[in-house]
Amino acid sequence: MRTVGVTDQNISQGLMIRIKAYAELVKVRLSGLVTFSAVFGYILGDSNPTFGWAGFLGLALGGFLISGASGAANEIMERDLDKLMKRTQNRPLPLQIISVKEATWFTILVAIMGISLLWIFTNPLTTWLGVLSMILYVFAYTPLKRVGPIAVFVGAIPGAMPPLLGWTAATGAISYEALIIFGIQFIWQFPHFWAIAWVSDEDYKRAGFKLLPSGGGKDLNTAIQIMIYTLFLLPLGLLPTYFGLTGLNSGIVATICGVLFLAQTFTLMRDCSRKSALKIMFGSFLYLPIVQIAYLLDKLP
Repeated sequence: MRTVGVTDQNISQGLMIRIKAYAELVKVRLSGLVTFSAVFGYILGDSNPTFGWAGFLGLALGGFLISGASGAANEIMERDLDKLMKRTQNRPLPLQIISVKEATWFTILVAIMGISLLWIFTNPLTTWLGVLSMILYVFAYTPLKRVGPIAVFVGAIPGAMPPLLGWTAATGAISYEALIIFGIQFIWQFPHFWAIAWVSDEDYKRAGFKLLPSGGGKDLNTAIQIMIYTLFLLPLGLLPTYFGLTGLNSGIVATICGVLFLAQTFTLMRDCSRKSALKIMFGSFLYLPIVQIAYLLDKLP
């Protein structure tokens, strides 16, 4: 009986390890943030008297799965590079918890499920935008990371797609409002990506990733570029208020958040330190959800 108990425990532990490995493969936390941005776009764009729950749930789950498939494909393609970096060397593929063949079939299945859910519960426009986002992330952004900082520009496109997907899922069209919320998240990507690249510079160099601008230097030129793109968020953050998409309160919140975010870049320009870049990185994680939640609360009756 004791042997059976030990065996059952080992099976249970092994199962949990594999479940955690698959969760890591689809980057659950990142995919959750992507889903939040898509849901934000859907709620902001939905103007029907009765809320479209079918489209909402289809978008949320389908968007999560497409994001997860993109992240998994990225890990498959970079599995040998992940071994070289401290931040990624414990991922399931470098540790061989999951085989490459298993990961590939799992990724294909997840992608098909995500695309199918978007097709069934949203509309063709949203589905094709989701497919385009996945293609850009996997087949353009991922290989370009070893080419140069152009990867950040390319990666910012799929990175800004979630609110656009949400809007088109709710409305079936790409309007100027959709382009505004896309634009805010697109510009936000640059200080966000560059702050991460600054903090993880040593790791990235081991893998040959070249994401920092200005020749890849952690210097004043890079800090100035981070500041400029953060500065752009101030007028962009006011556009939803200006065009009547949301009210004045969210415009005030977006401005305050933008000013605080911008202030962090001046510190980086002054000392060009990893500590300052780390603050910008955390600031970027806070800025986007706070501003998006403010827009949603300002739209609610």
